Amino acid sequence: MLTKEDLECLERKGISEDTFSEQLRRFQEGFPYMKVERAAVVNDGISVIDEADKSAYIELWRTYLASGCNVVKFVPASGAASRMFKSLYAFLDSEGEMADSEKIFFEQIEKFAFYSELNAKCKRNEGREISRLLELDKHKTIVENLLTKKGLNYGFLPKGLLLFHNYTDAPRTPFEEHLVEGALYAKDSKGKIQLHFTVSNEHITYFKSLLDAKKGGYAYRFGADYDVSFSVQKPSTDTIAVDMNNEPFRSNGELLFRPGGHGALIENLNAIDADVIFVKNIDNVTLDAYKQSTIEYKSVLAGLLIKVQKKLFEYQECLDSDDVSDDQLQKMLAFCETTLAVTNKFNPLDSKEDKKAYLKMIFNRPLRVCGMVKNEGEPGGGPFLCQNPNGTISAQILESSQFDMSDEKQVEILKSSTHFNPVDLVCAVKNYRGEKYDLTQFIDENTGFISVKSKDGKELKALELPGLWNGAMSNWNTLFVEVPIDTFTPVKVVNDLLRPVHQG
Repeated sequence: MLTKEDLECLERKGISEDTFSEQLRRFQEGFPYMKVERAAVVNDGISVIDEADKSAYIELWRTYLASGCNVVKFVPASGAASRMFKSLYAFLDSEGEMADSEKIFFEQIEKFAFYSELNAKCKRNEGREISRLLELDKHKTIVENLLTKKGLNYGFLPKGLLLFHNYTDAPRTPFEEHLVEGALYAKDSKGKIQLHFTVSNEHITYFKSLLDAKKGGYAYRFGADYDVSFSVQKPSTDTIAVDMNNEPFRSNGELLFRPGGHGALIENLNAIDADVIFVKNIDNVTLDAYKQSTIEYKSVLAGLLIKVQKKLFEYQECLDSDDVSDDQLQKMLAFCETTLAVTNKFNPLDSKEDKKAYLKMIFNRPLRVCGMVKNEGEPGGGPFLCQNPNGTISAQILESSQFDMSDEKQVEILKSSTHFNPVDLVCAVKNYRGEKYDLTQFIDENTGFISVKSKDGKELKALELPGLWNGAMSNWNTLFVEVPIDTFTPVKVVNDLLRPVHQG
C-alpha cells in the first residue's frame, strides 16, 4: 500500500508505520462510546465552594506561590480566527439581503477595538473613511479591508493577535490579556511569570513580534519578569485522512495528513517542567474591569489543588511504608470516593494488599481541578461520571460525540447535564517524589473520534486524537468545581466582542 514516497513522508513527520496502520484500523473499527453512569451535578461530582473555604484556598495559593514553586500558564493559541468571521465571509459571497448579525456588525462597528486600525486601512486603500464607505453602501469593501491581505488580514491571523479590547492607553489582543492575567494569579516569589502558548508555525513570528513590542510595558506595570515561550503542534501528531471507503486519501498523489486536534497538545503540555500548570483557552478573556472574578476563582481552584495534592502525597508516603493500618486504608478509600469521585464498582478488594495496590494505582496519577459553569446553551463538553476499563467510575469531561445516541438512557444522561466545560483547569503534574509524570501514559486511546470533512470538493474522514481535556487526561485524578458564569467570556463570533464584558 505504501510507496517509497509515502514512507519518506512518514519519516519526515516522525510517524511510524505501526502508528499509521493503527490509525487506519481506527477508521475501519471506529471508537467505542463511553459508558456514562450519570451526569456530574452539584453535590454529586461537582463541588460548590463556600465563602469561608474560598478565602482559605486563596490564602493557601498565595502561600504556595511565595514558597518558590514553579508555575506555568499554558494557553492553546493556534486556532485561526477565520471561524470568528464566518458570517462576514458569507456576506462577501452573497448577493441578497444582509443577515441580522451583519447589520449589527455595521451598525456598531465603531465599538470594535480594531475600528481605528481598520479605518486607517480603509483611508489608505480606498481613499475614504468607514463612515463614508457605509454611506456609499460599500459594506463589502469594509469587510475586505478587515479580512484580506490588503487590509488587517484578520481572516489569516489567529484569534490571539486580533484587537479585542479598548483601553484608554491602547487596545489589547487576547495574547496581551493573558500576559495581564498571568501577573494577577501566577507570579512567583521572585516576580517571575511563566506563560506558554501553543501556536501554528505560520503565526509564531507574529506572536514573537508582539511579545517583543509589549513585554517591557507589562513587566514595568506589574513589576514582573516575563518568561514567555512558544511551541507548535508536533508533525508526529498529525493523523492520516481517508476516503469514504477508509482508504488513505491522496491529494495530488500524496498522502493527506491533518492536525490531530487539540488532543495533540498533550505532547506540548508534557514538555513543560512545572509544579502547577494553568490551562485556559486564548479567547476566554475579558476587560480589566471584569477580571476580579476570574482572578479570584483561579486562585480558589489552585488552592484546592494544593490541598488535595498534599493529602495525596501524605497517603502515598504512608502506602509506601510497612505500617499502614486497616483504619488508614479505610480513610483512603473514603477519600477516593468523597474527594476524588472515584468509585470502585467492579474490583474486589478482599485483602490488605489488594487495597494497597488499588490505592497506589489511583493516587499515583496527575491531578487536575476543573472549573465548571452552569450550562446556558454553549456548545461543547461537560462533566460526567463514567465507567473506566480499570473497573472504576471516575469524573470525566466528555463531548456529545462520545455518547451512543442510539441508546435512550445515554441520551437522557447527556440531556440531564447541568454544567459546561469552559476549559478552566489547574494541573499538578509531579509525583510525591518531585518527579514529573509522563502525561502520555495517562491517555485513553479509545476516546478519539472520526469526523467527515472535505478536500478539493471530495469528502474525507478525519481522525481526531483524544481531546486535551477529554481523553488525553482521562486517567488523571479529576475534581469538578462550580465557578461563576462571569469567569467564562469567550469570543466565538466577532459580534461577541459587543457584549458588555468586552466593551465596559
